[in-house]
Amino acid sequence: MADYVGFAEVYDRFMDNVPYDEWAEYLINLLKKYGIHDGLICELGCGTGNMTERLFKAGYDMVGIDLSEEMLSIAHEKDPDNRILYLCQDMRNFELYGTVNAIVSVCDSMNYLLDIKDLIKVFKLANNYLEAGGYFIFDINPVGYYNSLGNEVIAENRENMSFIWENHFDEESHINEYDLTIYASDNIFNNEENVENVDPDSGEHEALFHRFDETHFQRGYTVDEIKLAIEQSGMEFVSCYEAFTDKEPSENKRTYFIAREKYQEGKKYI
Repeated sequence: MADYVGFAEVYDRFMDNVPYDEWAEYLINLLKKYGIHDGLICELGCGTGNMTERLFKAGYDMVGIDLSEEMLSIAHEKDPDNRILYLCQDMRNFELYGTVNAIVSVCDSMNYLLDIKDLIKVFKLANNYLEAGGYFIFDINPVGYYNSLGNEVIAENRENMSFIWENHFDEESHINEYDLTIYASDNIFNNEENVENVDPDSGEHEALFHRFDETHFQRGYTVDEIKLAIEQSGMEFVSCYEAFTDKEPSENKRTYFIAREKYQEGKKYI
């Protein structure tokens, strides 16, 4: 699982086209639809806290979990009063201090689990840490989404930063690999508008850019694979929707799943 070393500093800038407010509204509506109006929620793969912050502002007490210290550092900067508990943990082995009303995971964080066994392991942990009848709501990019990306190069060039995304999809394993090359100028890290360096020989002003290279792997899953993994974990499959709708899932668009905590022998219920 990648931990966004280097990319963490510019992640939010490159993701400024993501309609987080609309995504949060959809997620909050799902939570309320299944009776989660308040209480403690854990977000797995919280990244820089974009969704965590929005859920907190909607009235939920939040715990955010992510594997990347760099991403969590930025999340902490957005929360100087420490209203949100952020934990640096691998979701495959996450630990909480007690049970929570709901667990959520969005922005295809679950696709970073490349083995179905790891997926089941996370579902089992979710079942363990959810209160009686609590819900796990998460999204998944299906196989068809990655297949539509195929093997292509995506690039974006801005004034102070740019990236090159080289995508490779393996149809047999359903593993999607993308190699990222990021260039970001000094002013991104100094939070200044125009930082330039003077060439000592020519006397000309030149911007200094940093390069970061990362490789990320995600796996596409089918609806049936997710349903089976939920069942094998001991949780109860409730429903799934094409993202941001109440429609049946499609083959190439993000899908939201809802799973419910199921009674376990030996689990302490309050």
